[in-house]
Amino acid sequence: LKETLSLMPLMIKSALIGTFIGSIPGAGADIAAFVSYNEARRSSKKPEKFGTGCLEGIAAPEAGNNGVTGGAMVPLLTLGVPGDAVTAILLGALVIQGLQPGPLLFTKNADVIYGLFSSLFVGNFLMLIFGLLGVRLFCRVVELPKRIIIPVIVTLSMVGAYSMNNSIFDVWVCVAFGIIGYIMQKVEMPSSPIILAVILGPMAESNLRRAVLMYEGSYSFLWTRPISVVFLVMAFFSLYSSYKRAHAS
Repeated sequence: LKETLSLMPLMIKSALIGTFIGSIPGAGADIAAFVSYNEARRSSKKPEKFGTGCLEGIAAPEAGNNGVTGGAMVPLLTLGVPGDAVTAILLGALVIQGLQPGPLLFTKNADVIYGLFSSLFVGNFLMLIFGLLGVRLFCRVVELPKRIIIPVIVTLSMVGAYSMNNSIFDVWVCVAFGIIGYIMQKVEMPSSPIILAVILGPMAESNLRRAVLMYEGSYSFLWTRPISVVFLVMAFFSLYSSYKRAHAS
């Protein structure tokens, strides 16, 4: 209980990050988990402990991952646009029932909205109960010998890489990045930035291209639009605080 209370501020911050990312259509839980982990590591007083099984490194991505669920409901219920794969399935279920997600859903089918909100509320308590009851069983996984865990993880990673496009090239890319990650770990270089770049890169590139087309080839929207300026300022302060902390240490 004491450990849980000490992690509460970190979990709240990570959950808010996950909720914000979840409200962005197409982002997903994996992005929220990596962003939450990276932010927790950046703001930690002992970042060198991340990657060794420290509680902060476990709590942050899990809280961010769980926060996505509620955030992904925002674009689904207000705009009819699913925020992730789970809400895409929920969108299909609503359409099958003859319900059209959007602003009118709140007025014409308020009972459905209240039912969704109630299920999310109850689901959090059920997850807490099952988590507390199964924690002893879940912990047994780390007791398995590495000669069993590593082959299983490598096999699943290869299968997942191949199943994306049914291409052996993707498998070699997976192997290459695995080697790069191993080298980065040996030289004590953080791997979170490159992981975030791989995940967010395609999405950032496609949206930047779309925005440039909307502004007829001009990049002026990056410093003339209020939202863009806010994000640039946030990025600057994030980099500055990291530099200041590293310089002080």
